[in-house]
Amino acid sequence: MTDQAVGGGHLPPEVAGAPATTAPGPRAAAPRRDGAVARPAVPAAVPGAGAFAGRRRELKALHADIARAGLDTLSGRKGARSRVLLIAGRPGSGRTALAEELLRELAADHPDGVLRAGLTGPAGEPADTGATARELLSALGAGAPPGAPEDELTERLREALADRRALLFLDDAPGADQVEPLLPDAPDCLVVVVSQGPLTGITDVRPCALGGLDGVAGVAVLSRYAGPTRITVDPRTADSVVEECGGQPAALVLAGTWLAARPMSSVADLYQALHAVPVPPDLPTGARPLFRAFRLTHDALPPSAARMLRLLTLAPGGLVDAHTASALAGCSVAAADTTLGEFAALGLLRPSTTEDAENTEDTDLTEDAEPPGARTPDAAIGSPPDTTAFCPPDAAAFSPPDATAFSPPDAAAFSPPDAALYPPYRLPGCLAPLARELLVEHERPAEVQLARARMLERTVRLLQSCRAMAEPADSPARQRTAGLPRALRFGSRAAAAHWLRSRRGALLDAARIAVADGELDTLDRRLMAALTRTLLAHQGAEAAAPDLYTLHGLVLRVAERRELPRERAAALLNLGDLDGQAGRTEQALTRYRGALEAARSVKDPVATGRALESLGGAYTELGDWQRAADWYGRALELRLARGEGGDAARLHGRIGGALACAGRWDEALRAWRAAAGTHRRLGETAGQARATGELARVQEYAGRPEDALRTALEALDMARKAGDERLEAALQLRIAETLDRLGDPAAARLHRAAGERLLGDYEE
Repeated sequence: MTDQAVGGGHLPPEVAGAPATTAPGPRAAAPRRDGAVARPAVPAAVPGAGAFAGRRRELKALHADIARAGLDTLSGRKGARSRVLLIAGRPGSGRTALAEELLRELAADHPDGVLRAGLTGPAGEPADTGATARELLSALGAGAPPGAPEDELTERLREALADRRALLFLDDAPGADQVEPLLPDAPDCLVVVVSQGPLTGITDVRPCALGGLDGVAGVAVLSRYAGPTRITVDPRTADSVVEECGGQPAALVLAGTWLAARPMSSVADLYQALHAVPVPPDLPTGARPLFRAFRLTHDALPPSAARMLRLLTLAPGGLVDAHTASALAGCSVAAADTTLGEFAALGLLRPSTTEDAENTEDTDLTEDAEPPGARTPDAAIGSPPDTTAFCPPDAAAFSPPDATAFSPPDAAAFSPPDAALYPPYRLPGCLAPLARELLVEHERPAEVQLARARMLERTVRLLQSCRAMAEPADSPARQRTAGLPRALRFGSRAAAAHWLRSRRGALLDAARIAVADGELDTLDRRLMAALTRTLLAHQGAEAAAPDLYTLHGLVLRVAERRELPRERAAALLNLGDLDGQAGRTEQALTRYRGALEAARSVKDPVATGRALESLGGAYTELGDWQRAADWYGRALELRLARGEGGDAARLHGRIGGALACAGRWDEALRAWRAAAGTHRRLGETAGQARATGELARVQEYAGRPEDALRTALEALDMARKAGDERLEAALQLRIAETLDRLGDPAAARLHRAAGERLLGDYEE
């Protein structure tokens, strides 16, 4: 993840000379149970807002690097690959903020826009390169088949960018191995990479190493969050605070918001508090400023808020909203929403840009939505509620006896009317490792597991509610959702679809985490089933195929670990179908054989029949007609034994088609006659007509045109009785071709005219 929210140094609008954004006014102070009155909080600055401060020298150097000729352009010709700019620095040094400012300044010269990807996961692990390439392809509107290997995905990405003039921003790259496969062969594109170290192995990389901010810029950042008055009164101590924070923007933001929450404290108090934070002796010197600032902020939180902050590191995909925080901490959604807003005001969270990237009509997502602007993510974090949570007169006020400080009496008035409207946040990447250390230090494993279970259960309920919104208003599923709490309901199908799109990555990550954990397989199976159904309901099978491939793979892992043959067979069948659709027929065959073995081990006739028929279809795709007919025959035996006439008729036809392709005419004719007879016994006149028409086709291929004509006329009469005009038209045209071969052009013209007339009527 990134440190975008707290990096780079940002000045408030009033300091930059721009008009300040008006924040909602504070609510009346809420009385506490101990009889005291909560002191109104000092409105904190929104992290990331305002003008960019500092780093002007680095920006100038980056622009110069772009203009400078590279090693492969000294001859005056363009290079074959994109130019790569590297912004290197310690997490918390403002790497991402500098990159974003550079991208903003370069955007006008790159009409194809900016593509962004984070190359480190929320737990600090390298992101999957194939998944990153797929997401970038999706952003470009260029798809890729489900289950495609990493090499194919990265190759498609390079092809999609070949003729574009775009900016590619790769944030928090662990190393060159994650960057190099994504570099486009497009000299008009520019790649900006943020990393902690060099990108050894990638040629002609232009590095820009970041240290701490200079004193003036550091004081400006501190003043931006703490307010200018106390900084102006004691400028020398302010310089000492900047030095204590190592000039790191992330540490300065936390220090500034800590001071802003204490109007009675001085800059000297802040300096002493930072200096008093104990530091582990083995901690590197460069990591100590951020460690001190984060521990100072965390230790000043009320116990319930501090615990919530630690548990937020469990959020899937690093995406946090009120529902996730509520489930993890075991509190109400309204209280969690308030607390997240306060965390954002303290610089502990940043608003997620996930929803901003969605091309949806966000102004009216619910049928009973508030007016536009009544509640937005910016408003939620711009002015924290007037509670004792972050502005106590002394240390005692930081430990209220209950959670009243985080759920004031009028919190309900500020609750969003729809589950899709709770603003999402992210824990900055520079703070996530520090919070994870505290989680291990303070929380018992059993409590962590319980928090995860609550989160998965809440997610399943939200998915069920989201899926119900894709059904008609009078459906039983929609009626059941009407009885859910308001926070779990969606106001419209558009709102539910918007929530699913914006949380899609986090939902998939939740399933991956639970599968890897291995202790919550029951809940995880429910989550994957609910997510699969919801994706199908809102996106359809084709659009959801890549995500479904991932989910079926996770189901297979759980089924194999728990020795669940039925689930294993179902997962293998689904994966085989997706492999077959993507053209990986050999891989599909392996899946189908495994599914057949699993289904037979528990005598599951449904899965066995589907596996047998799928094997026949795979061999048909490969052109191995004999094996296809053999597997279809085995599936037919099972269908006949179970008395499934409709499926048996279909399989008779598939056997006939495979045998006809193999040139075994007599056997093919017997199969099609059996198919027509089965349809006749079932009373399916249209099916009988189609099978009889195919019988006529095989007779013609076998060199029996007279028999083919007679049989086709019988099929035509059946099609008329069934009222199937399209089939009737096809049969008329086929009869016309047969008559031409038999030397009767006049009759052929009559049948051809009738067929063309029927086709015209059908198309109209």
